Amino acid sequence: MAPKTDFPPIRACLFDMDGLLLDTEDIYTQCINAVLERYNRPQLPWSIKAKLQGRPMPEANKIFMAWSELPIPLQQFQKENAELHSEYFPRAQPLPGVEELLATLDSTRFWETKADAAAATENSSGASTTGHRVHIALATSSQTVNFRLKTAHLEDLFSVFEVPRRVLGDDSRIAPGRGKPLPDIYLLALKTINETLAPGEKPVTPEECLVFEDSVPGVEAGRRAGMRVVWCPHPGLKTEYAGREPEVLAGTTGEAGEAGNDTPAGEIEDGWSQYLPTLESFPYGYYGIVPAPKTTI
Repeated sequence: MAPKTDFPPIRACLFDMDGLLLDTEDIYTQCINAVLERYNRPQLPWSIKAKLQGRPMPEANKIFMAWSELPIPLQQFQKENAELHSEYFPRAQPLPGVEELLATLDSTRFWETKADAAAATENSSGASTTGHRVHIALATSSQTVNFRLKTAHLEDLFSVFEVPRRVLGDDSRIAPGRGKPLPDIYLLALKTINETLAPGEKPVTPEECLVFEDSVPGVEAGRRAGMRVVWCPHPGLKTEYAGREPEVLAGTTGEAGEAGNDTPAGEIEDGWSQYLPTLESFPYGYYGIVPAPKTTI
């Protein structure tokens, strides 16, 4: 099929956290491997880690325990793993490009108060784009306890995510079994934005949303939500899916199984998704986003 090119400008950016904003995927691997080593089990390969990424904890634990065959019950593994998380998560740091990207998107608040400014630039297609507010929300499978461990020392970075627009993995509004790769968490994140818009502002549609993800289940969740997606994976994950990138970007790797039958994913090379090796030098103009002038931030 011919890729779609006539998208409206992006009005909302929805972010995953682990491995996308923060370097916590390597910390997860470090902690899991430490537990595996205690019980003489093999180290976690990317073929298994790829299935754990982005999923809610209960689903990820089932996959991990079935593979690892640890000689301890799940509760003991969780206890030992949590002890290591408490030690290492407070050391988490932003990944390359994250601080600048979030600050630049947050700067679009300027257009909300300076709507009459002569704010126009040329986007990648050569069309004129007027500056507009880009809303930001967080949609992470990380549960509240771990979220606090990972972010308490990074309050300034996460201050761009207003509390009502933070959707965590243990949010009661997400039904059990409806986490990534199903679309519910991203549809809920969009709902939090639309519920907190300024009076008179037109609701944001899924097509006006850009999902930022590192995981394969997360990309599928974004595509099933009817949103555009940026896939920025760990180099190890990229290697694991070498040759299958078009499937990942379309959300057609089958992570959702039969549960996804009611929310279709995309199609190969349909133009809705893009791979980026890092979030550095993000192509704002391609998505119709106009950063505010540096002097106004």
